[in-house]
Amino acid sequence: MTLYHFGNCLALVYAPYHMAYKFSGISEYATFSKCIYAGGLYIFTQLCKMLLLATFFPDYDNTQASGEYDVFLEILKATVDLADLLGLYFAISSVPGKGHAKILTAAIGWASAEVIVTRSVLLWVGARGSEFDWKYVRSCAESNVALLQHASTAALVWLWTRSDLPKKHYPIVMALLALSPYRNLFEDAVASVLSLSAWTLLAVRAIHASAVGLTALAMYAVLAQQIGM
Repeated sequence: MTLYHFGNCLALVYAPYHMAYKFSGISEYATFSKCIYAGGLYIFTQLCKMLLLATFFPDYDNTQASGEYDVFLEILKATVDLADLLGLYFAISSVPGKGHAKILTAAIGWASAEVIVTRSVLLWVGARGSEFDWKYVRSCAESNVALLQHASTAALVWLWTRSDLPKKHYPIVMALLALSPYRNLFEDAVASVLSLSAWTLLAVRAIHASAVGLTALAMYAVLAQQIGM
């Protein structure tokens, strides 16, 4: 039973990533090495963020342990996530080809590295336990939402790099990019105020990611039609 549960969790985590790579069409561009490059950029970016947090927020763990919640400190800490946008920019810039290939390759490589780093050990240690626990299923579902979030962010970064982006879309792209590092902070604040359960919070994150993704897709479609992509 535990092995069956572990297998289901692995499928729930990694199957959507494999399907996204296989059926999105980017596999035809021989972009596997670029996906690995994007994953390497993710790891490097996280190491840089850890260094920044350790340098400028050395007492952050002590503040968490004491139970105090400093809103200003949390906002400053979330601001460090702006480095993710820079990492995605370099990942997108390294991929040749059309816009959708750049966006999907960078997003899948970036998100795959994240899920391997953050979920693999958790599943190996926890999901193989003697008792079934829904938290591992929820964690796997969160990884699928993360894929959508990273694809949306990569699309916004690509749109930002385009000099032919319609002027009316530029403020929207800039606003969504500026707010993206604070996404988790905002969602957690909503969950705290409304006393949402973990599953309801997951639904909120999925809705939020879908809304941002559809907005980015709409702007991408307008730009693609304009330049004949």
